[in-house]
Amino acid sequence: MTSKKVVQLFYDVVSPYSWLGFEVMCRYRHVWNIELKLRPAFLGGIMQGSGNKPPGVVPNKFMYMTKDLHRLAGYFNVPLQHPADPFEAMFKKGSLSAMRFVTAVQEREKGGDKQVEQVSRELWRRIWSEDKDITEPASLAEAAMKAGLSDSEIKEALALSTSKGIKDKLKSSTQDALDYGSFGFPMMVCHVNGKPEMFFGSDRFELMAHCIGEKWLGPQPHTSAAKL
Repeated sequence: MTSKKVVQLFYDVVSPYSWLGFEVMCRYRHVWNIELKLRPAFLGGIMQGSGNKPPGVVPNKFMYMTKDLHRLAGYFNVPLQHPADPFEAMFKKGSLSAMRFVTAVQEREKGGDKQVEQVSRELWRRIWSEDKDITEPASLAEAAMKAGLSDSEIKEALALSTSKGIKDKLKSSTQDALDYGSFGFPMMVCHVNGKPEMFFGSDRFELMAHCIGEKWLGPQPHTSAAKL
């Protein structure tokens, strides 16, 4: 077997399209010959650094996004639903404290990324499925508890999330994404023959598979493989 190709996934839990991309890449990490590296980053910093505007601030894009996400939820089999007030959830409250917390969980975790994967998923579930807060420490703790972290692990991660080291690490990850040319999330960076190939969005998996020499089996590869 050839050596695994490294795929970095940059994401922010405030982004519903990132949830779709995240779940697909987590499903394919055991199907494709890849080493998936989760890179939590801050979408607000990407927008500011790239000069981009989120689709939610353009009325026609927002109307389209509402319908699009409903269709995609079924296609990707992700329980995605709009919060009652998307503007408040995405732009007023945002995700800075949540992404610092995810970064702290990742910093603490040794020997894999199961905790950061599960905590990220539970935070997405809160904001984009259950219409719950992801900004308060109690909200972050509840998500982490559902993700299987112990009380002591949660307490340590919460304390660590407000440290300068974690704030700097999140800034650094965000800057790495900008340096690769990011203007939004999700963003995948595939390292092929020593060169990075950047893919934006949750609808580029077929092209990405082609570029890394793998086969796209749809958003639910295990279901697709069973049908073949």
